[in-house]
Amino acid sequence: MFDKFGEFDSFSEINELAENLLNEGDIESLKVVAKENGIQADFVDLYTNGEIPELCDKLTAALGKIDVEAAELKPKEIMEDWVEYLRGQCMENELLAHNVRKKGKTLKGCIAAILTWSFKNQQTVDKDIIKAAGVSASKVTLGIPGMARAKKIITDYYMGK
Repeated sequence: MFDKFGEFDSFSEINELAENLLNEGDIESLKVVAKENGIQADFVDLYTNGEIPELCDKLTAALGKIDVEAAELKPKEIMEDWVEYLRGQCMENELLAHNVRKKGKTLKGCIAAILTWSFKNQQTVDKDIIKAAGVSASKVTLGIPGMARAKKIITDYYMGK
């Protein structure tokens, strides 16, 4: 994921490296930095042509990180909803976008926080529901958070609460 240049802690760190690479004329490495961080090739072109002052901003860096992590994780169903919620929140909350970029904050960690809550809050499923579902187990538990709870867990994970 962050194989050549490692994980950056902020958009500023990405831009600092991008500026150094541009000044050295190392456009190929600049393209690698962008790709590793989910920054579109169009931005590299705009940046190298002097049409934008920096390679990325907080939002571009956060969404890029989410995109790179999601491509590796390949979330499905409800996890896709959680990822989309996070993307939307980054667009509305600059501090959250900043925190998404932080080293050590990952989609895997975020989803693990939701899974941890899920296991701690399992509820026994009514026997009639188990029977109607055609499940032969004598006891079934379920611990899926509602969307409001999932949103809180996601926000708390990235905001450090």
